Amino acid sequence: MNYELTEALAQLVREKSLNKQLVAETLEAGLLSAAKRKLGPTANIEIKVDMEAGKIGMCVKKKVTTRVHDPVTEISLAEAHKTKKDIKCGDTLSVQLSIEEFGRNAIQAVKQVLVQRVREAERERIYSEYQGRIGEIVRGTVQQVDRTCIIVKLDRTEGILPTKEMMPRDRFRHGDYVRTCVIGVDRSSKGPQVVLSRTHPDFLKGLFASEVPEVADKIVEIRNVAREAGNRTKICVVSNDDKVDAVGACVGVKGSRVQAVVRELGGERIDIVPWSSDAVVFVTRALSPAKVLEARAFENEKKTEVVVSDDQLSLAIGKGGQNARLAAKLTGWKIDLMSLSQKEKLLAEEKALRVDIESIKGIGPKLADKLIEAGIETAQDVEKHGVKGLVEIQGVGEKTAEKLVILASLAITQARENLMHERAKMAQEAKDAERARTLAEVVEKPEVVAEGEDGSIAQVQSEADLKKDASRDSGDVSDSAQVAESESKAEAEENEDEDEDDNGDDDDEDDDDDDTDSDEDEASALSETDRTSCEKARRR
Repeated sequence: MNYELTEALAQLVREKSLNKQLVAETLEAGLLSAAKRKLGPTANIEIKVDMEAGKIGMCVKKKVTTRVHDPVTEISLAEAHKTKKDIKCGDTLSVQLSIEEFGRNAIQAVKQVLVQRVREAERERIYSEYQGRIGEIVRGTVQQVDRTCIIVKLDRTEGILPTKEMMPRDRFRHGDYVRTCVIGVDRSSKGPQVVLSRTHPDFLKGLFASEVPEVADKIVEIRNVAREAGNRTKICVVSNDDKVDAVGACVGVKGSRVQAVVRELGGERIDIVPWSSDAVVFVTRALSPAKVLEARAFENEKKTEVVVSDDQLSLAIGKGGQNARLAAKLTGWKIDLMSLSQKEKLLAEEKALRVDIESIKGIGPKLADKLIEAGIETAQDVEKHGVKGLVEIQGVGEKTAEKLVILASLAITQARENLMHERAKMAQEAKDAERARTLAEVVEKPEVVAEGEDGSIAQVQSEADLKKDASRDSGDVSDSAQVAESESKAEAEENEDEDEDDNGDDDDEDDDDDDTDSDEDEASALSETDRTSCEKARRR
């Protein structure tokens, strides 16, 4: 093997992080393919590549015979003596081969086989490497930003960060450094495809492991993560060392550690909750910052009933139910939240619907005593046990059990009807009280009250106010009439003066006629003005 080929193979091993033995085997396979292409498929060829020594040994084995029928697998005795003097017929002779004998096409075939095998080995190495790194934090450079994904350049391969695995506030450009979490490696025809994420819970765990040494050393363990990426996250932590505070270790001095994680997540709010084996305590802590007054766990249904004060209910539920939803996801328990007033109302309803066995008509004292001894004290207990449960009680047959179930059902129905009737009565009383209060408020004011057909109260103007409005309207009319009369008189006087000036030289008879005519014109003008003023006032 020449120096250039040795260096090329060594560089290939370094760049692709391949095994030397694998490269040697690949080269042997390529040379074998080239030799068989040159000599034929029946040729018995042996190839040995020594990467350490930098040597390639190639030979073809042929059988020595006196008469050659197949020159690929046989060699004449005379030809064999040229290579080895003491060889005999029937022996096998190894004939050395040289790469130059294969030709250009054969060398190209060797290259193709080598490249293909190296590519396959590299893909397998990448798949094995990142398959074992699922859940780890990796750092890369943004190479391409697309509408559906972002291509990130990792150490020796590329990763894909889909848009759905990004947080709402993430905005990346070409060349930006980005920290992500490996969530899967998919095999494809183009090689292994590394899938990245910034919304996966393991991404948050990896960030805490990088910022909190206790988490990295397994002293503090993050048991579970409930996350709505970009908005809020709840994590529960537990310490494996009694001397280490799990919450304090994750928060850090003045919140330095958790704030570093918050900055990486773009301001996402993080609640750190101490883990507890007690379901009631764990759920109570998970609902923080709300303060819980009472909590009760139902193991069979995996459910907890939590009671908070009326002013803490909205805080416990959170915006859009986020706080309660994350608490349920973190603890794994279904959480039924209710306020203190709702709890009191529910207890009152249960008390009202409670029907004791003794009060059910049709159940005798002896049968009632048997049921009470069996732990069945109410009609609800009878319905809960059913016919199968009642039959198991000593002295209760199947017919009796069926009768008990029917009687209990009727009693419960009657109790519900009574409760609904009581509610309707209370609602009517409240409505009457509200109506009486409205009437009392209205009576204090000098206004007329009118009651509608549906019982509604309407307020109208009082009679005194109506009289005042009427007198005000009449006063406006009289004032308008007086103004109109004065204007008409002034106009008549002006007309009279003008007539006197124009007819000063006429005789007395003409003067009398003119005076009579002017009086008549004045009277008609005044009456016409009065009518106009009155019409305007009426319209007003």
